[in-house]
Amino acid sequence: MKALVLSGGTGSRLRPFSYSMPKQLIPIANKPVLERVLENIRDLGVTEIGIIVGNHAAEIAEVLGDGSRLGVALTYIPQESPKGLAQCVSLARDFLGDDDFVMYLGDNMLPQGIVEAAAEFHALRPAAQVLVAQVEDPRAFGWPRSTRPVWWSASWRSRRCRAPTWP
Repeated sequence: MKALVLSGGTGSRLRPFSYSMPKQLIPIANKPVLERVLENIRDLGVTEIGIIVGNHAAEIAEVLGDGSRLGVALTYIPQESPKGLAQCVSLARDFLGDDDFVMYLGDNMLPQGIVEAAAEFHALRPAAQVLVAQVEDPRAFGWPRSTRPVWWSASWRSRRCRAPTWP
């Protein structure tokens, strides 16, 4: 299994913080968010990680290097401009091959990690599994939409649910 980390965004929602550095490198408790992401992936036993990078590629590579400091091997995959999650998977197709993979947003903090969610994925074998957190007003973050029931996670317990109808 490999991992794909999306770190090509511009950080516009985090301004003014992201004016001086990529949003994925903003430190939380003295460590860049992206390092925490890579540690969560490594904790799954996944060490081959592709990182989608945009116009901050050099800054990200300067901090992470080849990944050996974190116990992983990194492959940087350039993205000219952000065009959605599916485009990222398409750009990484050669890197990912035909195996299962974990896709992780490079600016997401998941303090509990994803080991439990990954175990559920292996046990249940859905076509895909998405981790989401319930927030009071999701309009600032987006929301999963589907015409079919989707897998979602609350407290990292996946379950089938109806696609949201709001808004």
